[in-house]
Amino acid sequence: MTSLYFDIRDDQWPLVYDENYNVSFLGLEKFHVFDAKKWRNIIQILKNADLITDNLLVKPLEAQKSDLLTVHTKQYIRSLKWSMKVATIAEIPVLACLPNMLIQYAYLKPMRLQTGGSILAGKLAIERGWAINVGGGFHHCCSSRGGGFCPYADITLLIRFLVTHNLIQNAMIVDLDAHQGNGYQRDFLGVPEVYIMDMYNRNIYPRDKRAKQAIRRKVELENKVEDLEYMLKLRQNLKEALKEFKPDILVYNAGTDILDSDPLGLMRISEIGIIKRDEFVFEICKEHNIPVVMLTSGGYLKKTARIIADSILNLHRKGLISGKKEF
Repeated sequence: MTSLYFDIRDDQWPLVYDENYNVSFLGLEKFHVFDAKKWRNIIQILKNADLITDNLLVKPLEAQKSDLLTVHTKQYIRSLKWSMKVATIAEIPVLACLPNMLIQYAYLKPMRLQTGGSILAGKLAIERGWAINVGGGFHHCCSSRGGGFCPYADITLLIRFLVTHNLIQNAMIVDLDAHQGNGYQRDFLGVPEVYIMDMYNRNIYPRDKRAKQAIRRKVELENKVEDLEYMLKLRQNLKEALKEFKPDILVYNAGTDILDSDPLGLMRISEIGIIKRDEFVFEICKEHNIPVVMLTSGGYLKKTARIIADSILNLHRKGLISGKKEF
């Protein structure tokens, strides 16, 4: 058994977040394009809009070594004790010069907490019909290696925990981050119980050909794709995917790096386009009576937090999420 799974009060929302998700070490996070306070900013906007209070949020527990070893190799977990290794994964070269103890506390601990949040959100989605981890979505990390700011394989762990606890028999991953989700794809290569739909920019990192073999519905996009083409392809392909496969849960990797002007995604999706994208995914899950768990994943601009918060507010306005039990 794991301490990561626990019951929440009926009045709590399956919105998983902890203040310690946020990364901060001596200001060095400013050297990375990623907004290291994104998660805090999302929650603050939701509070300001009177959607949520601290008392209604769900605080997860940090994934422990025993939890991580459900998926990760001992060799990989050991390798994170080397600052150079973590600097490569986080894409912040200066970290290689810092004591590993500081890196463990300031970077890896928040990432383990977010990983615990993803695992817990999977359970809550089964119980409530939906859940959102305001963090997680580390889709470039697999059992034996990290990369692209992703040190732990939270998507693989989320699904493995649900299977191990007999809560599901199969799952669908719908990855709408701008980048190919090569981490969990390597983990689920040759696993028919996990259906992967990945819609990404084919011209950017990671271009992992081996991992692509795990994708059952591959939607490769070009640079500068705009709202109309994007939404048409999303609607067509997700509808077809759900005709081919009936999942016990849908894991939605909702990266916002598809946003116009994002320096890494190189796509041109508007803020409204992202909100409509999320709305469609939740709408089709509700229509098919499929529990959905959303992870916030990539998004590299300061305004990303506002867009994610606006999307969550829109899901609530449309009646697609609420504090009431759906299931």
